[in-house]
Amino acid sequence: MSQPFRVAFIGVDHPHGAAWRESLLHLAGEVAITALVPEFSCTLASLEEQLAAVPRFNSIAELLDHGTHLFDGAVICLPNDRTPAALEQLAAAGKHILAEKPCGRNAAAARPALEKVHQSGVAFQTGYVWRYDEGSQRLKAMIAEGRFGKLISVEMTCVTSDANRRGPSHFLFDPQMSGGGFFNWLGCHYLDLLGYVTGQSVAGVTARTGVFGETPLGVEDGGSAIFDLSGGGLATFVGGYWLPRWAGEWRWSLRGSQRWVHWDPNRAGTSGVLEIHGPQPQFHAMEEVFSLPPDKTPGYCGYRSRELIRDWLAVARGERRECRNTTASALAALELMDAMYRSSAEERRVRLP
Repeated sequence: MSQPFRVAFIGVDHPHGAAWRESLLHLAGEVAITALVPEFSCTLASLEEQLAAVPRFNSIAELLDHGTHLFDGAVICLPNDRTPAALEQLAAAGKHILAEKPCGRNAAAARPALEKVHQSGVAFQTGYVWRYDEGSQRLKAMIAEGRFGKLISVEMTCVTSDANRRGPSHFLFDPQMSGGGFFNWLGCHYLDLLGYVTGQSVAGVTARTGVFGETPLGVEDGGSAIFDLSGGGLATFVGGYWLPRWAGEWRWSLRGSQRWVHWDPNRAGTSGVLEIHGPQPQFHAMEEVFSLPPDKTPGYCGYRSRELIRDWLAVARGERRECRNTTASALAALELMDAMYRSSAEERRVRLP
């Protein structure tokens, strides 16, 4: 049996830190957490007792100077302003990288680091877990196989708990650390997934972002956007931190010339539901509800992160050329986000190359 892939975990008390570690620990035998860099002022509030004896280092530089022999790759869970430097340090040391999305405050900040990661040849993965969702995979296959006919519209909704759940002083709402708000932290999942599922690029963006709730923030709490798809259709996105409790509403509606589908990825008691409506040849109309069984996999987003991690390990072992998430796709998501912010600020449609 091969030895487990050894991971240095950077950013213990990151909002997703404990969930990522739970996913890694679930893969015992495949992965081992062998070094820690606490960051976040060296806090350890969420550290699991089973990891209490794992060697700790005060910085990435110290980890690389004194602990490089302990790990094969690193999971980076840091604020956006610190992620690019961490990417460069680890890539220069030849360490494989799994980084929390979106990898930087904006495209300009992340681009040099992502280019260096790509040039280094290390296995790169980032936290866009929805690329590993079975529902999104089925939608992607439907579109690629032409089962929608011409894709006319994609409507995306992601509304979740308001900023008061974390508190306005949280670093996620600090423009200097995070760069943006809702779209930079959460909406980026759908910005990334749009191109992945449709197989199309975005030709233009018209957006309005801002603070629409009652809580003053230095970053946007949400907004809406219209995306012109390269295939001639439209996509829309409405989302924000707008619900007065811990809750979320996530859904897509896709309409084509040959069928339309509603996707509810978080329906209770399932791992997602596809409500599929199609043409009516003769007297038989196509109507189907396709439900994915509930997922009990522990950790960040359940089986999605498990498959994301295994994809990363396969690339690190040389079994695949690259992960489903790449440095290019991570940069594309940031560029689309930047175009949204620019469109809103300049009150106009922004073209993308």
